[in-house]
Amino acid sequence: MPRATNAPASRKRRSRRLELAKGFRGGRSKRYRQATEAVNRAMRMGTVDRKKKKQEYRALWVVRLSAACRLNGLTYSRLIEGLKKAGVRLNRKMLSEIAIHDPQGFKAIAEQARLALA
Repeated sequence: MPRATNAPASRKRRSRRLELAKGFRGGRSKRYRQATEAVNRAMRMGTVDRKKKKQEYRALWVVRLSAACRLNGLTYSRLIEGLKKAGVRLNRKMLSEIAIHDPQGFKAIAEQARLALA
């Protein structure tokens, strides 16, 4: 009986992995084992960095808000506390956009927070 190697499926599996490694340098794009390790790492790092990206954006919004608060005589934490007490339900992204593009509107929001704290 002839030896069955399942060659078409194995070749397809390997070529799929090498296709994912296209653009990597050296053996990482040509050798199956190195390509597999490189692709696995790239996939893992991609997942981690998608999470990290969200954290970095939130940190950016907080920094922008903090700077805008200081211009209006508040701290960031007091602004957030005041907005919660006032029942203003704006997220940090929208607050930072308002602070950048509409300083007068942000001033009104900060005043609302200050009144809720008093």
